[in-house]
Amino acid sequence: MKQDDLLSRAISFLDDEWIAQDPVLAPVMPIVLGRGVGQDWHKAGTFKHHLVGVARSLSLWNQPDDVRLLGLLHSVYGNAQVDIMKFDPASERGRVRDLVGESAERLIYLYCVIARVDLVRALFNNEIRGDGSLALDSSDGPVTLEARDVAAFAIVTMADICEQWYSWQDDIYSGYPDYEAQSAATHWVAGLWPGPMRPTTYRISQVSLLGQCLQHPAIKDLLPVPLVFDGCQHALDRRKEAAATALYWSVIQQQQPMVSPEATIDVLEQCIENNPWVAEPYFLLAQLHLTAGHFEPALQAATTGLQRTAEWGNSWDKRVGWDAWVSWGRILEQSARNRTWPQQLNKLNNVALKF
Repeated sequence: MKQDDLLSRAISFLDDEWIAQDPVLAPVMPIVLGRGVGQDWHKAGTFKHHLVGVARSLSLWNQPDDVRLLGLLHSVYGNAQVDIMKFDPASERGRVRDLVGESAERLIYLYCVIARVDLVRALFNNEIRGDGSLALDSSDGPVTLEARDVAAFAIVTMADICEQWYSWQDDIYSGYPDYEAQSAATHWVAGLWPGPMRPTTYRISQVSLLGQCLQHPAIKDLLPVPLVFDGCQHALDRRKEAAATALYWSVIQQQQPMVSPEATIDVLEQCIENNPWVAEPYFLLAQLHLTAGHFEPALQAATTGLQRTAEWGNSWDKRVGWDAWVSWGRILEQSARNRTWPQQLNKLNNVALKF
């Protein structure tokens, strides 16, 4: 997809009304909202915020309707890691089936009864069979996922991770999926929500590995490939991800010299060299170039950042939401094209997108 077309699609998802205008997802929302998802806490927001964010990424990734519905309802029967059950699978599967159709309901139920940590571990360990199937345990007993199920679950897991994960979960699930439960009393500082909200140090590289699973010969053509990592063609090294996050966070914490931005620009460029797949470092770099009157590199950084936001459909730095990052990136890009930026600090408060 061309960059301008991709950004135009992403912009159409900025307003909350996008889901109300979606012919497949819109009829489901009133029923789900009636189960209190807008009141439930979930990691970086509410459960509604999470479900809609997952569905947004899947929509941007051009997933078919049953996979998008899986994303919207992927935990409504409950699962091993979240004590939220919005529909009782013992008595309400028929109601959900009537709501979303047989294909989507089957995926939703399967995704809820398997242990997702086992799914992720099996995918990382290359346990997909030659025909694309995957054997797992579930709360109903052993189950064999068909190749399309494996593809759908890998893609939804990618969206699920990118919507919710940041440093708080890095700590409480340290080493996921091979984590060991730690004492909440001993590690009370790590448990204080939401913590510093630093971007994750290792989960984006894991998302890239899930994308690599979609290259399996029996799976690769079953569903549209997510846009991230250049169509899942690249893997991100975990060590480079950790280094990039540390470099980025050192800028956020203002740990570079504060008289001249040159060192900070160098740090951000090193951050991007280590992890070129997320948007926010490009936006910080673009603003620094704008401040210095370097409009061409500012435009390049802002444009690349916008492309990354459109590819993910969710933010990496979750201190503010995806929509805010997209809006800010558009201001940076427009300012670079117009070769203008406030010279007085207080005038930053005035910047606005010109339509």
